Amino acid sequence: MPHPHTHPHPHTHPHAPLPDPSREGSVVLEIGGSLGALIIHTGPAEDGLEIEVSPTAGDPVRTHAAVRPRHLARHTAHCAVISPLPEGEYTLWRTADTPEATVSVRGGEVTEYRWSGARTTP
Repeated sequence: MPHPHTHPHPHTHPHAPLPDPSREGSVVLEIGGSLGALIIHTGPAEDGLEIEVSPTAGDPVRTHAAVRPRHLARHTAHCAVISPLPEGEYTLWRTADTPEATVSVRGGEVTEYRWSGARTTP
């Protein structure tokens, strides 16, 4: 479950254990109005990685979600799902100090991004 931070990882407060892999149709996105969602596709090597995002302008608060396997009908996809996110521009962080990319999230829509270096197998 994503949650905001004003400080970069690593940090000392505990997180709940990672959830079990999800099955097709089991992830609910809260989108609509000015709220969108972000799906970050990765490879299996990133399972458990917490990916942080923050608004590009102004607000330093970061939100993160862990990469988890998503068992679909024909394959397993690995991704982090961050929902809801207010409409706007976001920086995805590769590390606490290194940006990965900038993405646009629009209200009522799902933005998808492929993590650099991610290898997936359909």
